[in-house]
Amino acid sequence: MSRMKFGLRLALAIGAAMVAGSVRAQDTYPNRAIHIVVPYPAGGIVDIVARTITEQVGRDWKQPVVVEARPGGNSNIGTAAVARSDPDGYTWLVTGPAALVNPTLYKDAGWDAMKGLTCVGLAIWNQSVAVVNPAMPAKTLKEFVDLARSKPGELNFGNPGTGSSIDLTAQKLFQVADIKLTNVGYKGQPPALIDLMTNLMHFEIVSLALAVPHIKDGKIKPLAVFTEKRVADLPDVPTIAEAGYPGASYVSWYGIYVPSGTPAAIAEKINDGINKALLNPDVQRQLSIADIPGKPMSLTELAALMKTDHDKLTAVVKASGIAPQ
Repeated sequence: MSRMKFGLRLALAIGAAMVAGSVRAQDTYPNRAIHIVVPYPAGGIVDIVARTITEQVGRDWKQPVVVEARPGGNSNIGTAAVARSDPDGYTWLVTGPAALVNPTLYKDAGWDAMKGLTCVGLAIWNQSVAVVNPAMPAKTLKEFVDLARSKPGELNFGNPGTGSSIDLTAQKLFQVADIKLTNVGYKGQPPALIDLMTNLMHFEIVSLALAVPHIKDGKIKPLAVFTEKRVADLPDVPTIAEAGYPGASYVSWYGIYVPSGTPAAIAEKINDGINKALLNPDVQRQLSIADIPGKPMSLTELAALMKTDHDKLTAVVKASGIAPQ
């Protein structure tokens, strides 16, 4: 047998063995622990949601799930680590819109928004509400907009993080309402909310789960909710569309991602597992308490949602004039 023929047969044999190994790996998936990366501090809303959903997947699959908080770089460190990890289905990312817009906000975020990650599950819709201090004379969002227009740059906005879902929601509202507020940066929503309650901040957008208790205590005043329908806990608060700004309507979402290149069969199995967990009564109860309901979606629907929000949020970032860092 010639060397050329022997080499060709050897290459074909190796290729067949690799394919067979890949098929076996897909057939036996999962057979070890799933590693979940949350690119935000432990104990935050993303961390809680990640544990609620993925730990249920682990129970259904009878496999351990390890959730690791890996914050830093405005979520870039943890996100890039997952995008660069082996596409074998054992490393997942749970994050918000930053996965889609940070490559626009940062010159070297570490991944490509539409090519580095595949969304395999929609964890939650992160509903939010526009709020002010009770001492603010504006009683409606329109009155606040009128006040802000009369004092361009004099009112401030407590921003929990550049490129965060809250920041992007606010920037969209500011563009639609044609107002200019002075941005004050914070590390997360809680410290910003404290300053709003002590009247150091003039305006904020806050996740419903965090805001509702303080609204009911009278410590902050709601102007509009960023939801399609009014929420049960705040029946008298109009939606952003009802408040007169339908163009600012945006409900952010947190997704569950795996590295691009993950075999289709494994991605499909993960998607099925997440969707099953989202229908679990206990998971639904935990998410409903926090006003952050999830929604089972197919891989095709998730890919379309990624594309729509990437285009929409990238346009918001560019229109806001935020320079890449």
